[in-house]
Amino acid sequence: MSDTIHLMLSEESVFITFSPRAVCDTSNYLEVLNCLKCSSRVEIDDLVRKAVAVGGCTVEEAEDHGFMYQHSFLDPDGHAWNLFHTTETP
Repeated sequence: MSDTIHLMLSEESVFITFSPRAVCDTSNYLEVLNCLKCSSRVEIDDLVRKAVAVGGCTVEEAEDHGFMYQHSFLDPDGHAWNLFHTTETP
């Protein structure tokens, strides 16, 4: 994702080999909430659009708090991603 953030995505058949614990049913349970700081509102909107285009979904509208803009999505496997951008204050 960047020079300092790396993301590994695996097929479930590979993922289950990493742990003896069962993979949860993400249609009923939230397994993980990933939060990423983005460089701009445009980056957030673009990532949400891309996620929805490949089978993800949004569960709420984007929120503008003035100092912070955020939006979130569930990826096709049901994992939650919260994206946010904060403005610099003087």
